[in-house]
Amino acid sequence: MFWRQPRDRSLWHMILAPTIWALHFVLVYGVTAVLCAKWDAADLARLTIFASTAVALTLIVAVGRGAWRQWDYLDGWDDIHDRPTDNHRRRFLGHVGFLLSLVSTIGVIYVTLPAVFVETCR
Repeated sequence: MFWRQPRDRSLWHMILAPTIWALHFVLVYGVTAVLCAKWDAADLARLTIFASTAVALTLIVAVGRGAWRQWDYLDGWDDIHDRPTDNHRRRFLGHVGFLLSLVSTIGVIYVTLPAVFVETCR
């Protein structure tokens, strides 16, 4: 499985945060549509949105933290970039994974905003 592979050998670690964001998006809008159409349960929909948002943000922060460690930004950039190496690949994938985690965090927050402002299903 992808979580057993080294972080610098798998692209799954890089795209895991946007995948969590996409699953959160589908879950939030799907569950809200069903709850509002069938039972007009705005409070239950709001609770479901907030709970799924907490889970999604926790997972994205964990992925981002792993990407930050892989990027190794604070270690310095004294590498000579004359040819591609495993170290360059590891840092690049960590950098991209961290930035995608930031974008995914913003996306999850924006998906959650209607639950903050909308009071009813109608």
